[in-house]
Amino acid sequence: MARTLVVKATAGSDEPERCAQAFTVAATAAAAGVEVSLWLTGESAWFGLPGRAAQFDLPHSAPLPDLLAAVLAAGRVTVCTQCAARRRIGPDEVIAGVRIAGAAVFVEEIMADGARALVY
Repeated sequence: MARTLVVKATAGSDEPERCAQAFTVAATAAAAGVEVSLWLTGESAWFGLPGRAAQFDLPHSAPLPDLLAAVLAAGRVTVCTQCAARRRIGPDEVIAGVRIAGAAVFVEEIMADGARALVY
């Protein structure tokens, strides 16, 4: 049975360590061959836009654009529907491969057989 790791990032530049931890765990799991779904909620929703991850800086952390690229290459990245709407982020504005979806899709993913969820 394949296992899926669903990582929900709830922090962005407002809480850089928590944000970087979510991206690091998701990218590490993807590199290890785990099926990964990274959800960008709250302030992390901004990282679904082109160029935004490059503005993030945290000493001794892997560059956020690299972590995001690793997850996009091997897994899924989703921006929360409500979080996108509050920030006026539309589906045509997000990075290629990033989707906008809501709570029903999140629940479906975390309830799938073999799924594990982490919230940062």
